[in-house]
Amino acid sequence: MNTLFKSKVSRKSVQPNPEERIPKTIEIKSISHVTAMSQTSSPLQLPPRVFEPCWPGLTGANWRAELTACSLPGGDVKTWRADLRPLDVEFMRRLSKVVNIVPVIAKADTLTLEERDDFKQTIREELRANGIDVYPQKEFDEDAEDRLINDKIREMIPFAVVGSDQEYQVNGKRILGRKTKWGTIEVENIAHCEFAYLRDLLIRTHMQNIKDITGSIHYETYRVRRLNESNGHFSSHLSDHPDAQQKANGQPEQQPGGPHANGVAAQHEALSHEM
Repeated sequence: MNTLFKSKVSRKSVQPNPEERIPKTIEIKSISHVTAMSQTSSPLQLPPRVFEPCWPGLTGANWRAELTACSLPGGDVKTWRADLRPLDVEFMRRLSKVVNIVPVIAKADTLTLEERDDFKQTIREELRANGIDVYPQKEFDEDAEDRLINDKIREMIPFAVVGSDQEYQVNGKRILGRKTKWGTIEVENIAHCEFAYLRDLLIRTHMQNIKDITGSIHYETYRVRRLNESNGHFSSHLSDHPDAQQKANGQPEQQPGGPHANGVAAQHEALSHEM
């Protein structure tokens, strides 16, 4: 995120003072950030990031065990796998129902070009095999030209990226990159990684389309599902209370003392049903 917006979006990149340290808590916290893409552009409001498990069943020890990196002999950390874990599959399957998913290979400089291509192909095959639809979805292509552009993006997914918010001097230019013993990896150089393609997709060419699909497709689908769940719960609640069920079906409630008791209330209820 810091690389994408050339800003200190991630709180991990900022060293807080002792009195500013974020306390340990089990409460849900959200973080938002406003950044300007250029001196002439209007501020961009990044949505809050809410820190919570994605579904209730995956918590506690199982959650921590699944997210723990695999330590290798010598203290190295395994940064990538040749396939998707069951957790990855379930996570993306559920997430794809409510948001647009754009898969990336982080720290892509740890792979050779051959390993990167093989890894990309493996991920694409597993996404298809598990029915995980990632952005840009084929069903939302508007025309032949749109489909041609999006097909090129789909062939590139997952994007192999390198992130850094450090600048270095390379050939007389200041560039974002990662300095290694054998040279400097340039974040925005397409010969080194695909970060430039990812950035263009997210905040230049497809930003409005992503927002439209999120609002008109994902949110509406989620809203309808929650309304149906609420209606089902309400119907179940009514079935346990015959008097309330009678009202829901449009039948006036019988008042003590017979049908003519409390006549004003009865007439008002009848008028309400007629209206």
